[in-house]
Amino acid sequence: MGMTSPLTSASQAVTRTLGTLAAARHPEGYHGDYQGDVGFFEGWYVKLVSEDRSARIAVIPGIFKGGEHGGDEAFVQVLDGVTGESWYEVFPASDFRADPRRFDVAVGDNLFGRTGIAVDLPASDLRGAVTFTTPLDPWPVTLGSPGIMGRYGWVPVMECYHGLVSFGHELRGTLMLGEREMVFDCGLGYLEKDWGRAFPSAYVWMQTNHFSTPGVSLSASIATIPWGRTSFRGFIVGLRMAGDGRDELHRFATYTGARTESLEIDDDEVRWVLRAKSGAALRLRAERRRGGLLHAPIRTSMHRRVEETLDGHVHVELVAPDGTVEFADTGEAAGLEVHGDHGNLVAMPGIGERG
Repeated sequence: MGMTSPLTSASQAVTRTLGTLAAARHPEGYHGDYQGDVGFFEGWYVKLVSEDRSARIAVIPGIFKGGEHGGDEAFVQVLDGVTGESWYEVFPASDFRADPRRFDVAVGDNLFGRTGIAVDLPASDLRGAVTFTTPLDPWPVTLGSPGIMGRYGWVPVMECYHGLVSFGHELRGTLMLGEREMVFDCGLGYLEKDWGRAFPSAYVWMQTNHFSTPGVSLSASIATIPWGRTSFRGFIVGLRMAGDGRDELHRFATYTGARTESLEIDDDEVRWVLRAKSGAALRLRAERRRGGLLHAPIRTSMHRRVEETLDGHVHVELVAPDGTVEFADTGEAAGLEVHGDHGNLVAMPGIGERG
């Protein structure tokens, strides 16, 4: 009746462990080949914003495998950041193809890769192609810290893994959404991804690379992280500053020894202050806006609905240990999600933090 023997389960666990270790240095690639018959999801978040910001859209190709529950499916989600409309188009799982070592994904005839995307999606009536005209700018991957998750990227039992494929890259091309033409020439893109068993039960995520200062990008998330029979509040924040002779990535994360000094969430804003071991501080204030609903994975299906906006504003202030304000600006066209029991998320202590 679909039961798995202990020997088979142990063998699959070993395969997943070895697969995780082998694939950790390629967070942009596909991680589903070594998962066995357990439930699994993987999705790539492709954000496209036109030069004048009048067109803001997210296109998310991915795969869901239900394991013993069945219900395998490939999908492409679309979120129109202007109207808040969203679409979830289902494909047979056999229509999904992806490379395990690089960003190269196909769902049916829809193509997503390092040089751009080409789509023809009847459900949303989205069609056209957009080229990435500058190289992708990923979170650095090293042996000791394989991407945005740091050393946690090596752990084979995480519920959800995260990868940052590009802080920002320039665009060229046109998409038609119904009868609306969206021209992305000289626009700006962003690319990240998630994979694992399920999204966290509660989390805040924010992202923007549309500051008045060129070359600046922010990606920040804080979530409830299951850990054995308990859980903790973990976070990852990267403030990227590139161009004009700069090549900086300011990391504030659980694994860097940073801590959350305060986290406040209400109907209007998310206010979050972080402190690095060096004494530097990062102050974030995100304005919440109405958005569209996206499907997100639970262990048995892809049908938990999460509200996301692409119309947020995030006020960012980076303060040096001596109190000098090194950077202060507001990011627009921001992605923002606040999901789950955020009251518990606020109250929960992180590793080395007080509640």
